[in-house]
Amino acid sequence: MEECRPILNTGLRGFSVATSRISDVDGNTGKLIYRGYLVKDLAVSAGFEEIVYLLLYEKLPNKAELQEFKQALSLERPVPPELIAALKTRPGTALTMDILQAGVSLLAHHDPDLSDRSRATALKVATRLIAKLPTLVAAWDRIRNGKEPLEPFPELGHAANFLYMLTGKVPDEETARFFDVGMLLHAEHTFNASTFAAREVASTRAHMYAAVSAAVGSLSGELHGGANVRVMQMLQKIGSVDKIESYIRQELEAGRLIFGLGHAVYKVDDPRARILAPMSQKMGERTGQPQWYEISSQLEKKAKAAFKKYKGIEIFTNVDFYSASLFYNMGIPIDLFSPVFAISRIAGWTAHVLEEQFADAAPKPVLYRPESQYIGEYCGPEECEFTPLDQR
Repeated sequence: MEECRPILNTGLRGFSVATSRISDVDGNTGKLIYRGYLVKDLAVSAGFEEIVYLLLYEKLPNKAELQEFKQALSLERPVPPELIAALKTRPGTALTMDILQAGVSLLAHHDPDLSDRSRATALKVATRLIAKLPTLVAAWDRIRNGKEPLEPFPELGHAANFLYMLTGKVPDEETARFFDVGMLLHAEHTFNASTFAAREVASTRAHMYAAVSAAVGSLSGELHGGANVRVMQMLQKIGSVDKIESYIRQELEAGRLIFGLGHAVYKVDDPRARILAPMSQKMGERTGQPQWYEISSQLEKKAKAAFKKYKGIEIFTNVDFYSASLFYNMGIPIDLFSPVFAISRIAGWTAHVLEEQFADAAPKPVLYRPESQYIGEYCGPEECEFTPLDQR
């Protein structure tokens, strides 16, 4: 019998499963790169639509290309009335990510190009998904609150239009810009769990809706997309700056970590967190809720010091630590934080599906088929002998 090699349940950490030209994370220096560009630079000067174009088309658009792409997104925003009617049959208590995952699958039923598997059509489908997901999320929130969904506002940008469809109010320029940057920062992040799910499904040559549905399902898990939900719940539990130290002590004594601190890849602070922090502060001041930023900033400092002093470890701030208070101060319901993550990350998911199915570079992507080590020796080293039901 072949000798079994020791296998560790590592969640594939440290293993490379494919090549990619889309993004890179340098966890040691805190760099996130989209197709060669540092995200910290893109966040200063670019908008979400530019970044989507970059991820899909592998280059930044010129003015004419960007205008054409924005127009394409705007035209694709409406969702079929049959889908809205279906949402109205769902119980208001349904989980938001379950609604979104079901909605993605239903959108496939209305796509006239589903059987066309060319790259050009795949780009059109990607544009449709990126445009329609915000409409779907906003429509569901209004339906579950007894309101009629709003039609998209064609003259508004992608980020501003979502906030309008959600709240019924056109956001001011600064709020729209902050949300735009928040979406930009969540647009892509290499082979995270949901992106891996999308690529694995895409490797079977399933259509893009199937791959994105799988990605949404992966993102619904609390270890992936729900982190900023738990950050905001933590901030609400703490309630005020004077309760931070007792909260940290309680968590340390219980052997728990602080939500929003620590990351599977970054060994320094997440560069996205440093961009989101001042926006969270400004939004808190503008909305009369400065306490959430104040608690966050003091918690970050004191928790880092406490973990170093009492545990001898350094912990670092991740993207969820400040995105939570930023989105909350924009009036976004806490249970929509993960769907907001999805309507941003759809840009990266679709780019990865395109790369998985249409990559020009060698070697060509192949069907994902990892191995496992069977440890079920229920009958010792021999196979079990089947016993008929009436003799058991």
